Amino acid sequence: MRPLLLQLHGRSREQRYTKLADWQYIKRCVTAASPMPLFGNGDILSYEDANCALQTGVSGIMIARGALLKPWLFTEIKEQRHWDISSSERLDILRDFTHYGLEHWGSDTQGVEKTRRFLLEWLSFLCRYVPVGLLERLPQRINERPPYYMGRDYLETLMASQKAADWIRLSEMLLGPVPPNFVFLPKHKANAYK
Repeated sequence: MRPLLLQLHGRSREQRYTKLADWQYIKRCVTAASPMPLFGNGDILSYEDANCALQTGVSGIMIARGALLKPWLFTEIKEQRHWDISSSERLDILRDFTHYGLEHWGSDTQGVEKTRRFLLEWLSFLCRYVPVGLLERLPQRINERPPYYMGRDYLETLMASQKAADWIRLSEMLLGPVPPNFVFLPKHKANAYK
């Protein structure tokens, strides 16, 4: 018989992202659920956030949106450091993503466009990352939308853009030109509706 495992997010669906995850509530639930393992989730975007979450007594943490904004977050948690990842290192991550997409869906027109759609959805989150070297204070908070900023190079500035047209430009760097009349509208409510 498999052991029962619970996962709890510290925010209700109605709150969406308007409130921070309530880790004190999760802590109370850990006590109430004991000895059953309980995993917690919510607002983890740095190794400090992960460390604070683990202090609640959870059996482990789950990371969702934080991994969309910073896929290298798991390395930061493991190594207990902030990674001032360069724009070229970030582009390499995007390049790997497109390679895996083409490997999975194929490199024909349909596979390229399916990969592009998933890449563009991801870029609509990834653009909210602010490089460590540009932050006024560490760590970045997941619920704070970054203001417009100039990156340390053209690519970093392009990756920070909140405009869907710039995400499309990034996709073209990796997957070639978009088809005629191509339109992208993010599924979530981003700032990129124009």
